[in-house]
Amino acid sequence: MSDNDDSKQPAPAPAPGPVEHPPIKWEREVLEKLVFATLKEQRANRRWSIFFKVSTLAIIFFAVASYFGVNLMGGDAEALGRHTALVEIEGSIESEGSGAADVVIPALNKAFSDSGSVAIVLHINSPGGSPVQAGMIVDEIHRLRHGYPQKPLYVVVDEICASGGYYIASAADRIYVNKASIIGSIGVLMDGFGFTGTMEKLGVERRLLTAGENKGFLDPFSPQSEKQKQHAQSMLKEIHQQFIEVVRSGRGKRLKETPEMFSGLYWTGARAIEMGLADDLGSVDSVARDVVKAEDIVDYTQHENLPERVLKKFGAAVGHGAIKAAAEASKPSLR
Repeated sequence: MSDNDDSKQPAPAPAPGPVEHPPIKWEREVLEKLVFATLKEQRANRRWSIFFKVSTLAIIFFAVASYFGVNLMGGDAEALGRHTALVEIEGSIESEGSGAADVVIPALNKAFSDSGSVAIVLHINSPGGSPVQAGMIVDEIHRLRHGYPQKPLYVVVDEICASGGYYIASAADRIYVNKASIIGSIGVLMDGFGFTGTMEKLGVERRLLTAGENKGFLDPFSPQSEKQKQHAQSMLKEIHQQFIEVVRSGRGKRLKETPEMFSGLYWTGARAIEMGLADDLGSVDSVARDVVKAEDIVDYTQHENLPERVLKKFGAAVGHGAIKAAAEASKPSLR
């Protein structure tokens, strides 16, 4: 062919480029929904995070305030006007708990010193406990009654007011009971265990080294000598006599003494009234209403604070209780 023929061939078509499609509407809507949902979830997470942080701070604040005895309600018992002051002792009279002198004495001081209180009701439900703690509370009761002679102190017994509980109750102006309450047990005990026989059978040897022949006094893993037994009995008799004198001084001529009264026996509330160990039947409400003539009752008891409740709830007090039980062994007890 000639060159002229080649020039007559048609020009090649240009290569096809990328085809542009219009955006699809549903994809954009889905993306928008995902973005908004993510933002909404993030906002919710921030709000819950702030809520939990604020709640935690509030709990810590109230716990610290409760621990240090801060009044968060704005005001005090005086704003209530004329009233009957209530202080409760629940459980054993020990160095800790509601029966501890460090707990009861401040409550009694607040109750007596409040200008609105016209009388104090000490509500006791206790089987007894430490003669030292009971003695400290009784001494403070005597001091307060002397300092506030116009304010009587009445004891109201719940289920039981025995031994150390009655030691405290005897310092009151009057004692009110339920007819089925348990009253008395005016005595002292010192209990423990002896494992010497068991150790001999098991072939266990106790190796106790002391400086002082009586330093291992009442050691449960060592034999008890007659001399040490007599010494312990002498201490118990001395504390028992102190107990008797407190009861005689507090109850005075109301007591109808019998040989059994100070033997450690206990009686019902109805029988205790007959013996002069109690004065009459009554409850906290009836005493406030009929005796004090002030039905409004204000509780001055120092109740267990939030940190202590939380610790006990999670079992932090278990180990402490075991250690305390070991330390309290062989101590004289008003039970």
